[in-house]
Amino acid sequence: MSIEVYRDAWGVPHLRAADEDGLAFAQGRVTARDRAWQLEVERHRAQGTTAAFLGAAELGWDTFARRARLADTARRCFERLEREDPGTAAWVRAYADGVNDGLADGAARAPEFAETGLAPGRWEPWTPLAVWLTTHILFAGFPTKLWREEVARRLGEEWTELFATDGPGTSGSNGWLVAGGRTASGAALVAGDPHRFIEAPGVYQQIRLACPAYDVVGIAVPGIPGLAHFGHTGPVAWAITNAMSDYQDLYRERLRRLPDGGVEAYGPEGWRPAAAHTETIEVAGGEPVAVEVVETDRGPVIIGVDDEPAAGTAPADASEGHGAVWEGVALRYPPRVTGELGFEVLPALLRARTVADVDAALDGWVEPVNVVLAADTEGGLLHRVAGRVPVRHRANTLRIVPAWDPAHAWEAAPAPLPRAAVDGHAVMANARGIAAPLGVEFAPPHRADRIDALLGASAEWTPEAITAVHRDTDNRSAAPLLAAVARLGGAADGGSPAGGSPVALPPAAAAVRDRLLAWDRRMDAESTDAGLYAAVRGAVVRRLAAHEAFAALREPAPYPEVFRPWLALGPRVAYALETLLTAGPVPSGDVDRIVREALGEVGAGEPPAAWGTTHRLAPWQALPDPDDARWPGLGGDHDCVLSTSSVPGWTDRSARASAARYVWDLADRERSGWIVPFGASGVPGDPHHRDQLPLWLRGELAPVTTDWQNLTKEQG
Repeated sequence: MSIEVYRDAWGVPHLRAADEDGLAFAQGRVTARDRAWQLEVERHRAQGTTAAFLGAAELGWDTFARRARLADTARRCFERLEREDPGTAAWVRAYADGVNDGLADGAARAPEFAETGLAPGRWEPWTPLAVWLTTHILFAGFPTKLWREEVARRLGEEWTELFATDGPGTSGSNGWLVAGGRTASGAALVAGDPHRFIEAPGVYQQIRLACPAYDVVGIAVPGIPGLAHFGHTGPVAWAITNAMSDYQDLYRERLRRLPDGGVEAYGPEGWRPAAAHTETIEVAGGEPVAVEVVETDRGPVIIGVDDEPAAGTAPADASEGHGAVWEGVALRYPPRVTGELGFEVLPALLRARTVADVDAALDGWVEPVNVVLAADTEGGLLHRVAGRVPVRHRANTLRIVPAWDPAHAWEAAPAPLPRAAVDGHAVMANARGIAAPLGVEFAPPHRADRIDALLGASAEWTPEAITAVHRDTDNRSAAPLLAAVARLGGAADGGSPAGGSPVALPPAAAAVRDRLLAWDRRMDAESTDAGLYAAVRGAVVRRLAAHEAFAALREPAPYPEVFRPWLALGPRVAYALETLLTAGPVPSGDVDRIVREALGEVGAGEPPAAWGTTHRLAPWQALPDPDDARWPGLGGDHDCVLSTSSVPGWTDRSARASAARYVWDLADRERSGWIVPFGASGVPGDPHHRDQLPLWLRGELAPVTTDWQNLTKEQG
């Protein structure tokens, strides 16, 4: 097999092969050599076997992965791919073969294998599909429906959508396209950055894939062949963001045990058999755990399987000989229903030469649902949604719905996918836009509006100038809190609680107020005013969450721990702060009191440090880093273009930020740029393990090199 591996100055692999399958093999092999530990963690996550080497803390995820049937769904999707598109199936198989070829070498370089006693396993042809499912199964945020269920039950139906926002459990991105009429070169620019939970090694991988059929640079997902999200073929470039669409449903199931040990579920046609079997999860340092896996006609039961009443309980709504009826929650998601994931799109994207090619390829995309921007050298522009969204009752998109009600079934044909013309420039940043008909909760408009304003300020954009948009720290979401601060008045005139007499702020609180109102609203890492704002915001969030109006929501929700990020009151209050300051169950007079008390708390304490002192990077690692304190400080905030999310009121540490940044230049691919938070290698001690971190922190991009003469050929 003719394969060549080159590296640029940042260790980014540039691969050449004689054909597409050989190139997929090369991509798998080089990824395994560079990221063996990461790949094996992802494979085990997809199979629900991480507790076997990471311990009991991973039991929650492993149980969910098995009950959601992630690996089995991947097998189904690959089997369908083999039947309907054997060429793409062979291409995916070649990638898995390449991973297997490189794993032993990669594992020998990665100290984590020895530390955990893990031996590299074997990738099956369907494993990349399972990794993709695992990466995106929580992407659409179906646990938000559990939260709405709890809000309606505990707080009242009228407050169901009170906390609607791009919250801590979701993933977002920025992306923008500037047409050639607005650039210095006359050719389009495509740029952006995906926001995800930051992991070390990073969730994205810079790579170049070249064979006689194509030559593409882009940002790949380790474990997945091709370039699903961000790529530049030379004649055409594309990028995506999360469309914030709702395409996964939760069904309340009535279950009962059969005399032979099987399970039935009550659906629109009455009691029908459910598939049920038991799996065993091995646990490092502990006893194996048996997990029953149940699947109804709606989908896998992910909640409540273990809630079956004890033997001897009197049957309820069941015939003689059946066990008592109990309830669970089933998850219905498109790949499980159709056996399609959209992988046949991946080779077609690599071969694309025009926007029309990208557009046609994406008609087959399934999971996740994305907003896409693309441009080509002929002046073609594209702004559309890609993916599969089922058509069903509005209630399905909001809450858990009854499995036995036929009104909640999916229609056979999916929803039509919106698209829009590009007039000068286009922005996608998870806000309501062309995807609005397909979703419920979207990001606030701040990032989208800010990018739109910045792009509108020039008609001579260059790759270098547009990179500065990534660095913008303007915090428009601060306005409601600052307005509440302004209402209180200063030390002299005081503020007026509702229905009461003016109350002068203590001098220290008044000084905090005055500083905040003079602040430029930029969340720069070195800004002590940004640190002051964050301290006041945190104090307000804590007090709001402790208000008696939310007392019913403070008790833990009765759902598995894996869904906790979506179900905790504190983060929900933090991310809905703008709404809660002006609407909701907390009276306006109490809001003023809370803000006044927060100013007093901050004014009476030690002056807050610069924002970057507390707002530090906190990446997820399968094996936690013992030297956690060395992670650097960050600028930006959740709703800034430089999006770096913490949980105000609880921690300033940022677990979510730009997992990559890129600028694709359609005039000259070598004037493009890209960056990831750490580096091309996942191997500790490798020169390219974290060499991009300083650039990422400064908001700079590494150059894209395409001249083979300026690359270093790897031997062996």
